[in-house]
Amino acid sequence: MEWLSTENVIAVLTAVLGLLATVGALWYERRVPRRKRVGYRVQMDTAIGDNVPTGGANARLGLFDETPEMSGATLVLLRVENDGSQEITDADYTGRAPHGLTAVFTDRTIRGVAVTAQAGADHLMEHFTASAGLRYEGSTLRIPRVPLNRGQHYKLLVLLTGGPVGGEITMSGGIQAGEVRPNRSTTPDDKPPVLSRPARFLTVLLTLSVIALASIIVLRDDDPPPIECATGELTVLGSTAFAPVAQELAEKYENDCPGSAITVSAHGSTSGVRELDDEGRKSAGRGSRRPAGSPPLVSFSDGPKSDGFPHLAESRVAVSVFALVLNDRVPLRDLTLAQVRRIYRGDVRNWKELGGPDLPVVLVSRGSSSGTRDTLQRRVLAGAFEIKASSNDCLSKDDPSVPVTRCELDSTDQVLDAVERIPGALGYSELRTAAALKGLHRLDLEGHAPSVEQLTRTGYPYREIEYAYTYGLPPADSLAASFLAYARGNGLDVIRTHGHLPCATPEGLRVCGEDTGS
Repeated sequence: MEWLSTENVIAVLTAVLGLLATVGALWYERRVPRRKRVGYRVQMDTAIGDNVPTGGANARLGLFDETPEMSGATLVLLRVENDGSQEITDADYTGRAPHGLTAVFTDRTIRGVAVTAQAGADHLMEHFTASAGLRYEGSTLRIPRVPLNRGQHYKLLVLLTGGPVGGEITMSGGIQAGEVRPNRSTTPDDKPPVLSRPARFLTVLLTLSVIALASIIVLRDDDPPPIECATGELTVLGSTAFAPVAQELAEKYENDCPGSAITVSAHGSTSGVRELDDEGRKSAGRGSRRPAGSPPLVSFSDGPKSDGFPHLAESRVAVSVFALVLNDRVPLRDLTLAQVRRIYRGDVRNWKELGGPDLPVVLVSRGSSSGTRDTLQRRVLAGAFEIKASSNDCLSKDDPSVPVTRCELDSTDQVLDAVERIPGALGYSELRTAAALKGLHRLDLEGHAPSVEQLTRTGYPYREIEYAYTYGLPPADSLAASFLAYARGNGLDVIRTHGHLPCATPEGLRVCGEDTGS
């Protein structure tokens, strides 16, 4: 399976891990009650006497040296804080005694205690009184019921004698829906770790997964798979609407495959099919290096060929969308199919008959070899032909028997130019070519806008499959076969860029399969 690549597996596992972590966190938040917690830690435990078995020397002056008992003294700095997720009140302490917490300094005797509160929390000091339970006896220190907001702390500096530095120090007490436990800090006097041990593990795991995925994406070879290049010469005929696509495909193929020369000579779908068939018949039986009946020609056609060319082999390349284009002097934006058919029959001579301004209708059309015109007749006009041409210059009517002015031009660009400059002119064009031009606008049909993106959702009728024809099946190693394979593979982005829907994509495959072109 193509999707089962290393980067995809890592991406899926990372996504699953992230999802499980998120769900787990939500579950924990909802199912596990938030606990109140008092944390404590020893920030200093040092000898201040010369007989303390610490293994380190010290010097003493003043009271430290004059008091005999100080020869075995130690100082301990104990930090007590609310490191839980909720505030702690004096009622949260559950013991029966007046005090809330008990600190025990094993094998040492308490000689004095000094209490300090953090900056901005001086009000905590009013709780440290004898009546509130602050006292010590032997190695035990009683600590009052001190209310603490989240993150608040106080410190106890305890003078001790009789035991070594590093002796066991424990704190106990009851907290409603909570606990008292030791904590640790990344720095001597700052906050406890931001992440718990499981959170750190999960963070590291996710980070490694992302790094691995990024490394694979960066280091992998993003070059497209090699194509089977062919050399020689090839001429591309047919549709002028599809000619910009064919031209860019030819240029890209020549860049990717040195030794190939592709010429685009587009003069209309019907003329391209006829020229291909004529050349195929001529080459049949000739003594040449090419297989008989397989000239180096490819012809693109807007819609299927007629039954009169049985030797031509077809492949569906894309779905092309076309649009009726109207001069901006006529502000109509939407026409029904019935209205369009009346216009092209010559029944509507002035745009005011359809609610527009008082301007004569001028029909600017393509010649009989145009696939865009053929598609209009089959798809929009229900098989009917346009009224016959009555003008050579699109401005003056040469045949008075024809009710409206209608001219025929050789290319899409000529049609668009005429519609832009002639008031009341109506023409048709491939969708992208007609986009963003000044002086004219595209028309919706039956309320459906011309759009490639909406092909699978709306019944917009003016569309057609773009066929590629060859005379018979070209040899697999020929330039014609390689070029068509390139169009269905590496060239998909080129087809999309020019506003067509490639048949070789999932959405395009469905539209191309359902659309018979009739």
